[in-house]
Amino acid sequence: MSKRVITINRMLGSNGRLIGKTLAEELGFAFYDKELIDIAAQKENIPFDILAKVDEKRGSNWRFPIDHELQMDSDFHFVPMNDVLFDLQRKIILEAAEKEDCVIVGRCANYILDNKCLSVFIHAPFDYRVQTIIERTGREEKSAQKLVKKIDKERRTYYEYFTDKKWKDITQYHLAFDSSKFSQDKIVEMIKMAL
Repeated sequence: MSKRVITINRMLGSNGRLIGKTLAEELGFAFYDKELIDIAAQKENIPFDILAKVDEKRGSNWRFPIDHELQMDSDFHFVPMNDVLFDLQRKIILEAAEKEDCVIVGRCANYILDNKCLSVFIHAPFDYRVQTIIERTGREEKSAQKLVKKIDKERRTYYEYFTDKKWKDITQYHLAFDSSKFSQDKIVEMIKMAL
């Protein structure tokens, strides 16, 4: 793999997506986050909304999501849409890493690329992340706390389901930053230096 690729896993409210987006802009790299869902939707002619519902969530062990006619399609029959999306995104991530310098946020990209990338984990204390969500969305504190816990749990479960590795195990990342201790610009600079 001759292209430079940075993967960023992040806790909700740690500003990992913003850091990744800024990093991509400053380096002139392609940026992939929710864009991966759009590309997958276009490639397989699956409505974006269907894929967005299962993005970064593992499939249910108890039932298949058969509430949409796509699940009855012979290509997807009896395969949870979460697994369909993961496989599509895996292929897109591998293709992107072969063709262009890029920053990829989430979606087990560090695992998919088998660490043939600079792998970063962005975290911050719970209260800091809750405050970030309150400022970003205008939610009440209890609602923001609930959202942070829910999304972190979904991301952790998703990551561990598809990789058999622990999401917060920093030994699988080259760099880990507490975004409450460093400014966004400083983190971007340190990642650029490491690259």
